[in-house]
Amino acid sequence: MELGKNEELNASSRTLDHLGLVSATFKDLGLMEKIDAILPSKDPRRIVEPKHAILAMILNGLGFSQRTLYMVPRFFENKPIDRLIGPGITAKNLDDHALGEALDEIYAYGTTEFFATLAVQIGLENNFFGKTAHLDTTSISVYGDYAGQDPESSAISITHGFSKDHRQDLKQMMCALCTTGAGDFPFWFEAQSGNSSDKKTFPEIIERARAFLANMRDCPDLLWISDSALYTKNGLLSKTGIQWTSRVPETIKEAKDIIRMHDASISWSSNGERDVRGYKNAEFHSSYGGVKQRWILIDSKQAYEREKKTFEKNLQKKSEALKKALWHFSHQVFGCDADAKKAFEKIQKSYPLHQLEFIVEPIMKNESRGRPKKDAQQVQAGCRAIVQSKVNAEAVQKKLNTKGRFILATNSTDSSLTSERILEAYKEQQGVERGFRFMKDPQMMVSSVFLKSPKRIEALMAIMALTLLVYNAAQHHFRKKLIEAHESIPSQLEKPTQKPTLRWVFQTMEGIHEVVLHIHAMVHCAMTGLSDLRRKIIRLFGPTAMKIYQIA
Repeated sequence: MELGKNEELNASSRTLDHLGLVSATFKDLGLMEKIDAILPSKDPRRIVEPKHAILAMILNGLGFSQRTLYMVPRFFENKPIDRLIGPGITAKNLDDHALGEALDEIYAYGTTEFFATLAVQIGLENNFFGKTAHLDTTSISVYGDYAGQDPESSAISITHGFSKDHRQDLKQMMCALCTTGAGDFPFWFEAQSGNSSDKKTFPEIIERARAFLANMRDCPDLLWISDSALYTKNGLLSKTGIQWTSRVPETIKEAKDIIRMHDASISWSSNGERDVRGYKNAEFHSSYGGVKQRWILIDSKQAYEREKKTFEKNLQKKSEALKKALWHFSHQVFGCDADAKKAFEKIQKSYPLHQLEFIVEPIMKNESRGRPKKDAQQVQAGCRAIVQSKVNAEAVQKKLNTKGRFILATNSTDSSLTSERILEAYKEQQGVERGFRFMKDPQMMVSSVFLKSPKRIEALMAIMALTLLVYNAAQHHFRKKLIEAHESIPSQLEKPTQKPTLRWVFQTMEGIHEVVLHIHAMVHCAMTGLSDLRRKIIRLFGPTAMKIYQIA
């Protein structure tokens, strides 16, 4: 470009990177319109509407900048906000007042209702719903005392409870999440108080979610899957009309007896042959809790080898500890055989996987002091115990029989739900756990909660869930487009893949900038850093992304 004699050139650069993909996904899912429908802006003078604030928080969360919410204006200082969020909005507009106001509106609407209304609509529109729903909870720790909370407030209580992060020193809140179908799509979220119990809340969450889905057109009747916290007599087993699959707690005697059965006495399916994944199963029937159900005993070769290795390591430690304990025991002096036997039984009880042989020897001493006379008699001054030990091979084998085994229960009468399908569905529970790992990633701005209002914290948790929804939807959409177009992108190992993580896709987009040239009253924009690979990614994301990145 050639400048005239009196023309001045003023250039600036704004970082875009992968944020255009996030913004495009948000808009393609119709979230702008959907949020506007449930949280409309009532003030025409308002610059940052709820939809803008929510998109800004999600962009910040997926920007991997490790900036907390009140640092959002700084995060957007060098970003093309007009492309990402909307015209007329500046970084200064995205202050804590604007974002806090949006969080207050989310709380007033109802955090669960806000998220579910958006998620279920998106799930139905994009055919994300499967036949199963996976439920789990996680704890999110907070810093600060959060004293003086109003006991009559409907907001969650920030308090101490069982920490799944092993941070019992910190107060916390709980987050419940349900996922389904393609891409582990999250469709239900609940914020809960820090001292809530899964055994109590799981059945309640399912009932609330089912009631919400029943009011939505074309929602499927889901098979609910969760861990053993779901399996209680006073919980889900007492409910009717709900189809479920759960792991059976091994504290139940009936379950213990099945898990301890000898391999040869179990009627394994397929003649006891393991499938290619190393699993074999056997089916039983139970009426535990007054509910007719199928129990599927699962035997995993991989889990067996892993648990056996841990068991043998712990057994070795136990044997070494026993050796030291017996050395000290053999040097003790007891007043009588009964005292020695009582002390021995205490040791024996602590080492059930060892066989101990117990012998008591008297300790004799001279009757009087000084050099003993030739015919002097000795008297018993006490006794000591000598113990020989060895590993109890039979007890060890019984323990090993239980390794790599667990029981899944279901009350479903669906004939297509085979034992293999039940196992496959249960293993999909990892999708919820992946969602929690994503939400608690240190690079996510929502991973460290800093807000002082429990109401805003609860609303921020809904933003966390919505951020996960956008991420999972974008990842599923991109992988699907790669397969449909018979395309691939290089993996971290420079091998072609059609299943990249979205985080890796984001990393490949680093280095894209918008250069803005100001020539007097004229403004010219151009994109830099658009390699062939990045252009391919943008085109696969679709027209909205192409418009943001100025690709024809």
